Amino acid sequence: MVQSIDRAMSIILVLTSDESKTHWSISEIAEKTSLPISTVHRLISSLMKYGLIQQIPETKQYKLGITWMEIGLRILDKIDMRAVARTVMEQLAADVRESVYLNIPDGHDAIVLERVESSMTVRSIDNLGERIPLHIGAANKTILANMEPREAERTVMALIPDPEQQREFMKQLPAIRENGYAVSYGEKTEGTASIAAPIIGYNQRVVGALSIGVPTYRITEELLATLIDRAKQSAKEISKRIGATP
Repeated sequence: MVQSIDRAMSIILVLTSDESKTHWSISEIAEKTSLPISTVHRLISSLMKYGLIQQIPETKQYKLGITWMEIGLRILDKIDMRAVARTVMEQLAADVRESVYLNIPDGHDAIVLERVESSMTVRSIDNLGERIPLHIGAANKTILANMEPREAERTVMALIPDPEQQREFMKQLPAIRENGYAVSYGEKTEGTASIAAPIIGYNQRVVGALSIGVPTYRITEELLATLIDRAKQSAKEISKRIGATP
């Protein structure tokens, strides 16, 4: 039984080994796995029964079946982003000694879903469950910058009535997306700064943002560079854990 599982997995690994090659002949699979063609044929027949491998009728070649996607989507659906993010946020807050937040988009707003408070006496605090319009603050700007452009534009038009201000705001978004972070000063709370990076989920869709809140008097060029780097690293780690593709 164990040998059959190992051999079946070796076939699956061949089918996923080359991103530029999606279809494989049985002889190619046999060569790559060093298995007899008769054994490969028997195992493929079993895997096809469960939808794990599909055959292309026209060429008689093989590719991964749709069952893998169904399994993956079910796993993704059960992932609790808040719980996944919390462990990363706790480590980040301990390392930088500042408050760390998780925002998720909801319509034209973002909601503060999770928070890990700084150990410092003076610290930045946003309330859990608080709604913040998506054009305010570094976290929300990273969300907007990583949305589908037309969706982001519709959101900005709904939030900012003045056409000239809309255009000026939209000009910021490409650089934020390209750089992978945003920084804001006093946009929501006077005397505070925010450094944020986007959280990207399955199918490369933005699902939230990780941000670090800092009283502005503590900000130096050196600290800012460190916080940007750490915010990006931590957001990427959360993205990876919730199923983002590389």
